[in-house]
Amino acid sequence: MLSYGFAQRALVGGAILAAVCSLVSFFVVARRLAFVGMGISHAAFGGVAIGLAGGVNPYLAAGGFCSLVAVGIGWMSRKGRVHEDTAIGILFASAMALGVVLVRLTGVYNIDLMSYLFGSILALRWDDIWIMGAVSALTMVFIVLFFKELLFVSFDQETATASGLPVRFVEYTFLVTLSLTIVVSIKLVGIILVSALLVVPSAAGWQLFRNYRWVILASETVGLSSVLIGLYLSHRFDVASGATIVLVLFGFFLVSALISPRREYMRRLLNAFSR
Repeated sequence: MLSYGFAQRALVGGAILAAVCSLVSFFVVARRLAFVGMGISHAAFGGVAIGLAGGVNPYLAAGGFCSLVAVGIGWMSRKGRVHEDTAIGILFASAMALGVVLVRLTGVYNIDLMSYLFGSILALRWDDIWIMGAVSALTMVFIVLFFKELLFVSFDQETATASGLPVRFVEYTFLVTLSLTIVVSIKLVGIILVSALLVVPSAAGWQLFRNYRWVILASETVGLSSVLIGLYLSHRFDVASGATIVLVLFGFFLVSALISPRREYMRRLLNAFSR
């Protein structure tokens, strides 16, 4: 499989995105932002349609559009006296509707819209990988520089605000970072499935551990392993790569939930072995 150039590019691109998405997923799950990630990822369809209609790179347009949607979610939930999930529902539905209308008006049905909706990792080019790498590097730098602040805000936002931390800056910057991560991940699994990469790895980690360091390590392991196994299985059985990766992620979550130390039968089993 790795003797083919497309497989090599898919492996490199998938590993990069799995690493950054698994790290971001820790904060997505810790801050209960799964619905936010889903809303932003679906809003990307509106950005892609704007790019196609205006003759702009669809991923560039989606990046800017999703960043605006993310900031809009944060602003509406803070200033608009609207609950966060309500703001997401409003902007998510409106962005999707805008995408559908623009696609109809511009008649861009000759474009492979399915690749945006469900991903086309095997069609990655080296240019795509360089862009993914640059965005992933920026995301990693932000998380490393503001890790303590992100951790504090994730678990105790009120105390973080009272302590004088730049909570608003951290929140908005994280939302924009999340948006850009979603956009570069569209090539991997598509708009419909990208939210799985931002939720499942860390959700599996939280099933097994309570220490955040171990959760992040488990999240990275699950994310990278899912991409590797998913790519192999999709090649072996000639099925969609993005969907296969998501199903492997789901498999890892099921296993982690079954062997979670918080399960009564697992506690009894561990106690029996410790005697």
